[in-house]
Amino acid sequence: MENQAAANTEAPEEDYWELRLYVAGQTAKSVAALANLQKYCEQHLVGRYRLEVIDLLVNPQLAEGDQILAIPTLVRKVPVPIRKIIGDLSNEERVLVGLDIRPAGHPITR
Repeated sequence: MENQAAANTEAPEEDYWELRLYVAGQTAKSVAALANLQKYCEQHLVGRYRLEVIDLLVNPQLAEGDQILAIPTLVRKVPVPIRKIIGDLSNEERVLVGLDIRPAGHPITR
């Protein structure tokens, strides 16, 4: 499950998202978080994101760099500022607002 990525290198830099999902193995929450995140990215960031999945059971030392205290944790590296969301990412509005993909109170478009 490590280092799965989707990217389009032709997207303008200011409209490009670098996301890192920290998980610990194939737990139900980790699998749900990855599935939810991939769904949101394909709906709202098509061709404008890179997703890196880091399994802390394989590389526990990588948790320190982003100060990961709980898992699963999603980290938005770019655009800055860095943002973090902890959990299975099942609440789409919370994830989109938390990542600043869309402002609070705006309807989810599909």
